[in-house]
Amino acid sequence: MTTDVTDEAIQSLHAAADPRLRDLLTALVRHLHDFARETRLTQQEWEAAIRFLTATGQTCTDTRQEFILLSDVLGLSMLLETLHGRHTPDATESTVLGPFHMTKSPARPLGANIDLVGAGEPCLVSGRVLAADGTPLPGATLDVWQADGNGFYDVQQPDVQPPGNGRGLFTTDSEGRFRFRTCVPSSYPIPTDGPVGDLLRATGRHPYRPAHIHFIAAAPDHTPVTTHIFVAGDKYLDSDAVFAVKQSLVRDFTPTDDPSLAEESGLPNPFRHAHIDLVLERA
Repeated sequence: MTTDVTDEAIQSLHAAADPRLRDLLTALVRHLHDFARETRLTQQEWEAAIRFLTATGQTCTDTRQEFILLSDVLGLSMLLETLHGRHTPDATESTVLGPFHMTKSPARPLGANIDLVGAGEPCLVSGRVLAADGTPLPGATLDVWQADGNGFYDVQQPDVQPPGNGRGLFTTDSEGRFRFRTCVPSSYPIPTDGPVGDLLRATGRHPYRPAHIHFIAAAPDHTPVTTHIFVAGDKYLDSDAVFAVKQSLVRDFTPTDDPSLAEESGLPNPFRHAHIDLVLERA
């Protein structure tokens, strides 16, 4: 019987010293075997899967994580965020890390410009980092990264973009406030020149992500949150290739010619302005 080998494989795990490892591998074996039985998986299909996973590993580099990309497009990354997301209703919703948090963001002063190449429409992003009860969190850190105005991250174009373009590590002021200059992000395709791109084409899916900026906000005694802000009106908000859009994270990047904001930010009028408060749960 096909269940005999499943039982034997699970039994072989019983001596694992780490009980969590034993539980994880037991469930993995059980579900993998059930999948093979349910689909009547063929030897040729198994071999194709092995080739695909091998190619996925071979595509990974120091600046590209194809396995995270695979997890993203299969919805697993977003499922984990949902399973382990916020417990406090007013806290900022989390979303996927994505495959391009591959390099350390340079520390920058508040108000600095992270758009080092000027490849998009100028904008000011401002906000606060708050506790769930609304108390400002001074000294909180904010790790920011985004694609340039043409939809590429610095690690994708090392010969075009300087290292750290679109990235910054900021510390909030005494009132929990932050601000930085950048360009309005654009929607862009995730990399499609590897196995994940082959999978998208085989399943008739587009590779596009709606325009967004990544954030990781952290403060002592609080749980960090990994999140985005998405540009309102983007045509891919309803079909994000990695299923990461949450309505609470969509923001207007509003055109403004406010002279006080222009003077404070050092941006020429007119420009765009987006605001977000990032609310952290107590650890």
